[in-house]
Amino acid sequence: MVWYFAYGSNMQSATLRGRRGIAYRRALPARVPGWRIVFDKPPLVPVGESFANLVPDADADALGVLFELEAADFDHLELTEGVPIGNYTRVTVTASPLASGGSPLTAVTFSSDHRDPALRPSTRYMALLVEGAREHGLPAEYVEFLRAVPARPETEAARALAPLVEQVLRRG
Repeated sequence: MVWYFAYGSNMQSATLRGRRGIAYRRALPARVPGWRIVFDKPPLVPVGESFANLVPDADADALGVLFELEAADFDHLELTEGVPIGNYTRVTVTASPLASGGSPLTAVTFSSDHRDPALRPSTRYMALLVEGAREHGLPAEYVEFLRAVPARPETEAARALAPLVEQVLRRG
């Protein structure tokens, strides 16, 4: 089993279970100290939008969801996030469940050095993050933070590429 820390659209069960076909055993809202979430990660195919990313920041905490996954499911996730081709790098973090009394867990997540501060996430993408954060009980202040992230309407290029992306993410 692998603990995976999701901070982007994978926080949403409909994305992780539905789009990616990954069945998780448990989901826990969590905090990862020493990391900050940013929204400047360009996609593999340039479509004029960005995605969430984690960057080291000793003074910050990243919020997200810990998922307990089978190793094969994590391997599929790593493949579809582009880790083997350098889209993201696997990072080991210490995550603390937000529930009182939750012991810190070692988890794996993804971070990227590919950044473009001129890009903004789409409103469609940010809605997935908000839904995932609400679904798993992340604090209301964090949900409001996500709602306040400057976003743009989905580009025509992203909309046109969506069916291919859906096909690639699906298992089997």
